[in-house]
Amino acid sequence: MKIGILCAGDDELAPFLPLIKGCCVTEKAMLKFYTGRINGIDVAALFSGVCKVNAAIASQLLIDLFGVDAIINAGTAGGMAPDLDVFDTVISTEACYHDVAPDILTEFHPWMDSLSFPADPGLIRLSRSAVAGMSPVGKVVWGRMATGESFITHHRRAKICAELAPLTVDMETAAIAHVCYVNIIPFLAIRCITDTSEHSSVEHFEQNCKRASDIAKDITPPCSRSSAGILFTPSETQTPVWERSPPFPHGLSIQKTASLPQCGREAVF
Repeated sequence: MKIGILCAGDDELAPFLPLIKGCCVTEKAMLKFYTGRINGIDVAALFSGVCKVNAAIASQLLIDLFGVDAIINAGTAGGMAPDLDVFDTVISTEACYHDVAPDILTEFHPWMDSLSFPADPGLIRLSRSAVAGMSPVGKVVWGRMATGESFITHHRRAKICAELAPLTVDMETAAIAHVCYVNIIPFLAIRCITDTSEHSSVEHFEQNCKRASDIAKDITPPCSRSSAGILFTPSETQTPVWERSPPFPHGLSIQKTASLPQCGREAVF
């Protein structure tokens, strides 16, 4: 098995690089791919650059050129849920766009049945194993992530929360999940909070990015000691993990989507 580790920025990738044994660097499409082994597991790691298109390019190259069997998106995010603090970590159960019209995904390629790209259940289980074997810096929760092309300020926060109820926002996760979805590749995102509604600015992100990136690295399989060496077989199908996320507010679920139970996110560690 080979795991793709995809980060948005160089600060987010930096904690992984010293862990890669026998590291080789390959350049393609103005990106640098670092391949080798972490805790005996083959990896291909890189930072894509910020935004959805850059993340999608990097994801497809990981699949086509490096033959990864799964992609883990690791790094940082802005906290949207009011009870999340800086340096808490969110692990995806699903990812959606907050700046794409719903019918783009359901009426055109890839003709989805919902607004969200599900995270892989097997990778979610592996992340639970990792968290159970460590003492995280902050809380760790599982739930929905939302992606769009801008840094979220106060006036947009309320609208996104009302429409999508995400735990976090960032500029890449849903795009990576989108590429994995159409390639039938298992996907998971692990994002540590750098800024919240109470501490919201580009300055807060820059101040907290390095520490948050290191926290996300510690939880990311295969870096976590508790998950390294566990035999993991990706799910044959990408079954949505609906029970781990609340339904979309205000009727945003597409008509043909199975009804989502009225329950919140998964357990907090």
